Amino acid sequence: MSSDKDTVVIIWSSRDREVAKNMVFMYAKNSRLKGWWPKVRLVVWGPSAALIAEDAELQAELEEARQAGVELLACRACADRYGVAERLESLGIEVIYMGQPLTEYLQSGLPVLTF
Repeated sequence: MSSDKDTVVIIWSSRDREVAKNMVFMYAKNSRLKGWWPKVRLVVWGPSAALIAEDAELQAELEEARQAGVELLACRACADRYGVAERLESLGIEVIYMGQPLTEYLQSGLPVLTF
């Protein structure tokens, strides 16, 4: 995983759709479109995996973020627990085990936001 200081990592774990819509996706997308961060990595983790798998409106927001250049990742362990790994992959999300990558992000000093 990159230790590029031009990268922000957003960990989205909340199942609250208002948080997703009015903070997570808004900030991730605008960070790319407005050039605040050259690289934005959005990680779907925990209950957010179940939410995005079933919510068409949030899926559209996710696609807008992807089109803006946001890198999309999801925690495989969580996705498997919720039975949504294949659905997340079909949404264009790279589903991988995230424990080690998150540790690397933190150890390399990347800014990590959690919601």
